[in-house]
Amino acid sequence: MTVLSIFSRFAATATLAAMALFSPMNFAADLPANKSYVKLSQAQPADEAEQIEVLEFFAYSCPYCAMFSPYVQNWGKTLPNNTVIKRIPVAFNANMEDLQRMYYTLEALGRLDLHHALFDAIHKEKQELFNQKALTEWAVKQGLNEEEFTQTFQSFGVQTKAQRARELTNTYQIEGTPTLAIGGQFLTSPAMANGYEQAIEVAQQLLEYRLEN
Repeated sequence: MTVLSIFSRFAATATLAAMALFSPMNFAADLPANKSYVKLSQAQPADEAEQIEVLEFFAYSCPYCAMFSPYVQNWGKTLPNNTVIKRIPVAFNANMEDLQRMYYTLEALGRLDLHHALFDAIHKEKQELFNQKALTEWAVKQGLNEEEFTQTFQSFGVQTKAQRARELTNTYQIEGTPTLAIGGQFLTSPAMANGYEQAIEVAQQLLEYRLEN
């Protein structure tokens, strides 16, 4: 074997090694530490096949949801176009159902700008807004028409969305709030990740893994 052939073989080997080192495969997202998330036994489809969904399971009565929601909102501004965040109001019992319907009422009326204001009213101002009567009075003070609000709150469309939220809560086996479901495959939360910022970091890592796999 000539010196030239030996050098050529060495150069080829070095080139392959460099290609392997800098291949995108080596930069593929890894899954976070096991205790910071759980993987669903069966992946759930998105409403639209071309989208990746992040579901934010929350409850207006949950103080931790009130604190976590701004983190999720800010994170949402950085997500790629094919990824969408959807809020899912949770009702673990009948006493929570009016607040669950409240979210979809605000959505139907085009007043989700009041989403965080409602959190503040309950947790900062300590208003007892846990039933339809109290919620209606609060909504009117925010400038909503009482008749339109009441009709929407009691509408079939709002009831249907609330029922769908309950189905998703059961399907994803949500036991506490706030919880994020990533790409129909993973769940994480501030409790699992030990903090609000940490939960967003874990969610981002899970999303990157989902996008690449």
